Amino acid sequence: MKKLLLIVTAMVITINAHAQFEAGTLSIQPKIGGTGSLLTNTPNINSNETGLKKQLDASPTGGSFTGVELEYMMTDKLGLAAGVNFSQQGTGWKDTEYTLNNVNYKVEDTKLQLSYINVPVIANYYVVKGLALKTGVQFGFMTSANLKTSVSVSGNNMNQTLSTDEKVKEGLNKFDIAIPVGISYEFKVPFVIEMRYNIGLLKVNKEKGEGFEDSRNGSLSLTLGYKFKL
Repeated sequence: MKKLLLIVTAMVITINAHAQFEAGTLSIQPKIGGTGSLLTNTPNINSNETGLKKQLDASPTGGSFTGVELEYMMTDKLGLAAGVNFSQQGTGWKDTEYTLNNVNYKVEDTKLQLSYINVPVIANYYVVKGLALKTGVQFGFMTSANLKTSVSVSGNNMNQTLSTDEKVKEGLNKFDIAIPVGISYEFKVPFVIEMRYNIGLLKVNKEKGEGFEDSRNGSLSLTLGYKFKL
């Protein structure tokens, strides 16, 4: 038991030593988490499968986030970070139900799912030890774009579900620039919890469609990282 306590104590001391990021320190931080995204000027789309135009209201959609960042501490207060991450973004629409000619229709899981490889360059300002405010610029490269929906039909001896998954990347811009703003807190372990919002500057759609104005990415990410010295 004493040996185990000594080992644990040594590990804690080592970890705490790694948590001291001073001027001239280079560190790396793998991170994972999730996103919540909604395109600006998201159109209210119609479900036309039944001949009845049923409007679907815009709603945020969730996704996954994985990435890694390198940070160099220029001073004890200011760090410059650069990284790469894979982020699922896009937008969604609220589920809806309606009845037509004694047939019930349920439209669910309608979303435009966009996947990006992002390259952020971030300035971190440490207000107090462990607490950082951050902003910078992020370059995004779209890897996929899918428009998904599911329509369930029941009544009049019918009971079926139709799901669609359409690739729409060709109709969208493949490059994006965003301004990230966020806040993070670094524990002594040193785990880092971070919340960051990316404000898209470039329009996602190439052309305006019916009811579709210029739309830009808006994505909130919440991540947990592990930061250690190199």
